[in-house]
Amino acid sequence: MIAANNISLRFGKRILFDSVNIKFTEGNCYGVIGANGAGKSTFLKILSGDIDPNSGHISIDPGKRMAVLRQNHYEFDETSVLDTVMMGHSKLWSIMKEKDAIYEKPDFSEADGIKASELEAEFAEMNGWNAESDAAALLSGLGITEEDHYRLVKELSGNQKVRVLLAQAIYGNPDILILDEPTNDLDLQTVGWLEDFLLEFKNTVIVVSHDRHFLDTVCTHIVDVDFSAIKLYTGNYSFWYQSSQLASSQRASSNKKAEEKKKELQEFIMRFSANASKSRQATSRRKLLEKINVDDIQPSNRKYPAIIFAQKRTAGDQILHVEGLSHSLNGERLFKGLDFYVNKGEKIAFLSKQGIAISTLFQILMGEVKPETGKYTFGQTITTAHLPGNNESFFQSDDNLVDWLRQFAEDENKDEVYIRGFLGKMLFSGEEVFKKCSVLSGGEKVRCMVSRMMIPGANLLILDEPTNHLDLESITAINNALKDFPGTVLFTSHDHEFTQTVANRIIEITPNGFIDKLMTYDEYIESDKVAEQKQALYK
Repeated sequence: MIAANNISLRFGKRILFDSVNIKFTEGNCYGVIGANGAGKSTFLKILSGDIDPNSGHISIDPGKRMAVLRQNHYEFDETSVLDTVMMGHSKLWSIMKEKDAIYEKPDFSEADGIKASELEAEFAEMNGWNAESDAAALLSGLGITEEDHYRLVKELSGNQKVRVLLAQAIYGNPDILILDEPTNDLDLQTVGWLEDFLLEFKNTVIVVSHDRHFLDTVCTHIVDVDFSAIKLYTGNYSFWYQSSQLASSQRASSNKKAEEKKKELQEFIMRFSANASKSRQATSRRKLLEKINVDDIQPSNRKYPAIIFAQKRTAGDQILHVEGLSHSLNGERLFKGLDFYVNKGEKIAFLSKQGIAISTLFQILMGEVKPETGKYTFGQTITTAHLPGNNESFFQSDDNLVDWLRQFAEDENKDEVYIRGFLGKMLFSGEEVFKKCSVLSGGEKVRCMVSRMMIPGANLLILDEPTNHLDLESITAINNALKDFPGTVLFTSHDHEFTQTVANRIIEITPNGFIDKLMTYDEYIESDKVAEQKQALYK
């Protein structure tokens, strides 16, 4: 068990945490959620001992080993990949190094022999003879091929380094595992492997993630960081979200009797428990939910952006026709022979192992890049709005947010009240609207770009990784907005839940061709026929 005891932390006048008391017990996985800047990562650093609180302390049961997913991608550059993973178990690694040093001594003494014998006993007790094979198995599961195991970490790509550091954290079966955004830069297959690993993991896991599908799959509890407090809830993210929304609507309904509200909450718990019985954590999660007291379900204090994509003009039947589109970048083929029609009301998720391929396709459709071959034709009634993956070029000025957004409005709609209305929908209010756009955080920039998308009332939306940099509240808001949007959507996203709930058609792009299927994302990844096609195209 690990516990935070009366933890408080202040930065100047700002109180991040105040008198936090929370226990994390063995066999559970805790998903830590909260708005950007609420202090999720800071709380994990307090738990791991990287940051000292102003008051209070962290207690860990004696003899328990903690492992942390490190974010410094350069710390192990001069170390081999395999050794970096084994260093995750510091005690075992120390014994291995001490043992090797003794055996390498030219004047090996009787005392050295006794010490070596003691170390060998400890080494065997810690299953040291399987150390390398266990590390290699973790690396392979995370997509690091055997030929890379003996290379230096600095020779790997950025996303490969992330996987090595993840393998280091989970190596050696730690008693307490702390993970900050572990799914970043992982592909679908590797995320699935990590989900399976954590489902089988018997110890304590504490994880920060913006991936709702991941949180729903692995978490038994949600830890909500909000308004200087940290509260613990039983269930996964969907249970927390839906139950808190239900509690909020009940609070707003003053004419409902307390008995009716209690019955409604009890029925909700029963429904969710029944659904949990079909999940991969069936037994444990169902039992946890059945023990919930309705008084534990509380409305959330969270604020959700009001994202509404409204069409000013309904599209005709002709939306978009792409014919024979091909393009390369720096001599590398991104795609060739793209040929497809987009039909009215379709919401198409574009997939690729090369994210730059989809970004380039979207830039071509927006007229920003000229294709090598082929053409595309929009219908006469089509108006577009684009959310680019890289928005830095939009924020080079010192304009405040009102003036920044005003430049994208039509002449008759440049009034400050009108502009502030769109900023307010994205939670920029009061004096915040006079911030300089050049000093915004990544999440704030994306929220500004979404405001920009809402203004023209387009009937075709093109979005490149729209959930990047956003907190769970903003991700949920844009997810729901696109589900409700009556027009047509082209998008790409690494967010499993987002893609599954928005897309009704999948187009996967490869350098050698493409796959086009009228199905949901889950149906696509589970299809044996699709798997065969992908294998052929990626050869």
